[in-house]
Amino acid sequence: MSKFFDFRKSLFKRPAAAALQYDPLKPEPPQVLAVGRGVTAEEIVRVAHEQGIPLFEDAALVEALARLDVSDHIPRELYAVVAEVLAYVYRVDAESRTP
Repeated sequence: MSKFFDFRKSLFKRPAAAALQYDPLKPEPPQVLAVGRGVTAEEIVRVAHEQGIPLFEDAALVEALARLDVSDHIPRELYAVVAEVLAYVYRVDAESRTP
C-alpha cells in the first residue's frame, strides 16, 4: 500500500512568516525583505506589529515565499496572489486613515 504525500503541506511544524517590500511608483515587482521560521518568524511578526504594518495570513503564500532568498523579486507565478495581499494592505491602510 502506498502512502499519499501532500506536497502542498509544509514539512516544517514551526510557524513561518515573510515580509515583502513594494513601491508602486517603481516598475519592479515586490521584493522579499525577510523570511523565516520559528523565532525568526515571530520576530518578523513582532516588528510588523511594532511598525503598524498590516498582516495577511496565507500559509501557502508563505511556503512559496520561504523558497525565495531575501532580496529576490517575487516570480510571475505569485503576482496574482501578492496583488490580493497588496489590495488588502492598501484597504487596511486607507481605513486606518479615515477619521
